This record gives sequence, C-alpha cells and structure tokens, in this order.
Amino acid sequence: MTTHNPTEALILGAVRTPFGRRGGALRETRPDELLAAALQGVLERSGVPGERIGDVLAGCVSQAGEQGANIARQAVLLAGLPAEVPAVSMNRMCGSSQFAVHAAAQAVAAGDLDFAIGCGVESMSRVPMFLDLTLGRGDFRGFDGLHPDILARYPIPHQVESAELIADHWALTRHELDDYAIESHRRAEAARVAGRHGEILPMAGVDKAGAAITLAHDEGIRAQIDEARMRGMAPVFRDSDSGAVTAANASQMTDGGAAVLIGSRGAAEALGLKPRARFRARVAVGSDPVMQLTGVIPAAQRALERAGLTIRDMDWIEINEAFASVALCFAREFRPDMARLNPWGGAIAHGHPLGATGAGLMAKMLTGLEHTGGQFGLQVMCIGHGMATATVIERL
Repeated sequence: MTTHNPTEALILGAVRTPFGRRGGALRETRPDELLAAALQGVLERSGVPGERIGDVLAGCVSQAGEQGANIARQAVLLAGLPAEVPAVSMNRMCGSSQFAVHAAAQAVAAGDLDFAIGCGVESMSRVPMFLDLTLGRGDFRGFDGLHPDILARYPIPHQVESAELIADHWALTRHELDDYAIESHRRAEAARVAGRHGEILPMAGVDKAGAAITLAHDEGIRAQIDEARMRGMAPVFRDSDSGAVTAANASQMTDGGAAVLIGSRGAAEALGLKPRARFRARVAVGSDPVMQLTGVIPAAQRALERAGLTIRDMDWIEINEAFASVALCFAREFRPDMARLNPWGGAIAHGHPLGATGAGLMAKMLTGLEHTGGQFGLQVMCIGHGMATATVIERL
C-alpha cells in the first residue's frame, strides 16, 4: 500500500493574464490590478477559499513607482483577500516568480503553511525596466552603476552583449537566431488559433485609439512575419559584421501577471481538491556573471539529476526565450527533441513581463502537459548577473 506525505507540496491551480505589448492593450492597467486579477483567478479556478491562504509570494523586478511598496501586499488587498493574508515581494530578476513558486512550495513542504501562492507581475508600460536602478534619470543602458569593485572583478555587460557572447561561443549564426524567432511566432500563433491557452484569464484593455476591448491572447504574437524585414534589422549593439542579436530575435517587453497556487496533499484532500501536478525538483544556481545567461545549462542539469530523470524523459521543456541564443545554446548542449522545446512558442513571440514570466511559463507548461497527456515538464530561466532557476514537475 502506497502512503503519501501529507505535507507534500502540490500545484492546485495556475493562471496568467494575457501578455500585452509594452504600450499596448494593457497600458492603462496598473500592475497591482494585473496581479490582483491573477490572484482572484487562481483562487476561483482552484476552489481554495481566500482565508486559507497562508502567504502570497510575488516576484517583481522593477520595484519602484506603482510596483514599489511591496506590490504583493497591495495586490492581496486589491483582490479582496482577507487582511490577515500576508504577502512579500521578491526580486531574483527574470527568475523572480519561478523562485516565488519554489518558495511557496518550500513553505508548504516544510509544514509551515497549508496553502500559499507563488506569483509575479510586471508592467513594462507603466514602470520602466530597472527604474529602481536608474531612479528615473534615464533609460536603462547597462550595469555601469554597480559597485566598481564588482565590475573590476566581473565586467558585467548589458544582457544583449551577453547574448552576443553566447552566440559567439556556440558559433550560432544570425540566420539561425532569426530562424528560431520565426518558428517561435509560428508555434505561438498556431497555439493561439487552436485555443490551447486555457491558463489565460481574459483582461479588460484598450485598443490603439483607447476604446475598451477584452484581451484574451498574447498581444505580441505575429500571425505573419515579414521575413525580409526581420533579416535586415540591425543588431542592437554591435555592427552588422559582428552582431547577431536584434530586437526580433530577443524577447519582447511586456505587461502581465501570473499566479500558481500550492497546497499540501493533506490540506487539499481535506477540501476534496484535485491536485494538478507535483514537484520533482526545484533549483536555483549561480553562473558566470559576464556570460550571464548560460546558467540554464547547469540549472537544468541539476534539476534533472535531483528528479532522477533525463532530458529524454521530458514531455514538455519550457525555456524562457530571453534571447534566441539562450534557447539555442541550451539545445546544443542537451540535444532535446525540438518538438518538445517551447511547443507553443516562447517569449520572442508572447513576450517577457520580467517578474511575471516564471509563474506564467509554469501555468503555460502545465496546460501544455494536460493538453498533450504528457507526464514530466522542465522549466528553466536565465537570470541577469549570472543565475538561473529550473523546475521539474510531474502532472498528476
């Protein structure tokens, strides 16, 4: 007879808002509203009463302006949860809400909480990227403002240059990066047309003229790609002879929110709730701060080892497409079945709302596993300054 650990952390619900283009349909929606919508949505869909939530842990990268003053707590109050539900905001840069999910699961597994929500938000329309670093004195141009002693040891460049260094190291051509970007949009559009994204919560928004609309899909996806224009775009930083990274083969700046509800097996069973997935591994690693984005490789290796699985066991691999070069260097190292790597496209197509992306990709991956009948999923994300997060889940 099989016995189960009553404090095992299980995923009971996972949702996300549509990801809106910066300056697009969600430009008039405050970030606390985006996160509140995700909290309300995950509670409604999972069937967990709000008063049972022990903590809300939210990822957010640019914690300033409307995203300052602990946006997690503001969203809890805005969503109508009881005032007794606490909340905390955390910043592990692009891995923020994936780590928030990890932290929520760890609190549940430790027996500290019966239920917790790992979530995240970013409005790149309303809060400029790294506003907390620039203090509004200008647009973010790089990490020159870090402590000189850090930069003397690690000359940390802008992430675009790190993406270029990755392309150099793995001999990835501009043509390969553009091909990958085109395929990301193709897959994302196919999934959108087929109505695959059951994890998305439709949101009120506005069109270009300011008229009210309902956004029910990711706004950045291009149904048609002007291939000649894409291939003719100038690299972001380097000249055309040495550069391969363009705005078209990198992730889009985006607005969005997402939430994953975690509960203990015992508490879920007591409420008669059906869990959707369990965790097989939760990992965070540090990596070279100059290359910055290659941490996805050791993070995935460690997660697979902890899960006792291989890349071939993965039915769904969700790697954040911060840049095409990151996804392609991962593919070079692991040689996965490419049909299982970002089957519904990635951030090049649907966007990357920084603090929301981790929880959003978790919701997307779980929906994909359920749609395809897959068992195991690997999610991995690169992080600035040289880190990465990875999660292996098993669908139940």
